[in-house]
Amino acid sequence: MKHYLLGLITLISVQGLAQKQDKQIDDKSLAAGREIYLMNCQSCHMEQGEGLEGVYPPLAKSDYLMADKTRAIQQILKGVSGPITVNGLEYNAEMQGFSFSDQELADLLNYIRNSFGNKGGATTIDEVRKARSKP
Repeated sequence: MKHYLLGLITLISVQGLAQKQDKQIDDKSLAAGREIYLMNCQSCHMEQGEGLEGVYPPLAKSDYLMADKTRAIQQILKGVSGPITVNGLEYNAEMQGFSFSDQELADLLNYIRNSFGNKGGATTIDEVRKARSKP
């Protein structure tokens, strides 16, 4: 019984540590993501991610951005056209796709999903690769 409890406590501790590590985002990734954002996204989504009402959707406190990470990855890669609803408002501007590397895209998403009032946890390179391979 003693060994069972020790093993169970160890398992719970390891699982808790893994969950904590999954949620942590490397400061280098956030800094790199911020640079990518400033160079490629700021002109439409604005410096603080507020967008331009009726024209460019906000990334700040964005229900749309936070609802589906895979969709966010694919839309950054392939672009967006057609109407979308963000925070209750409809937007219908087109966004071009970008040719970011897996690391660049993970860094960008780490930045935008954890800035501007968003709390989205980490985006991994594996998540980017998996989303990139979907049609």
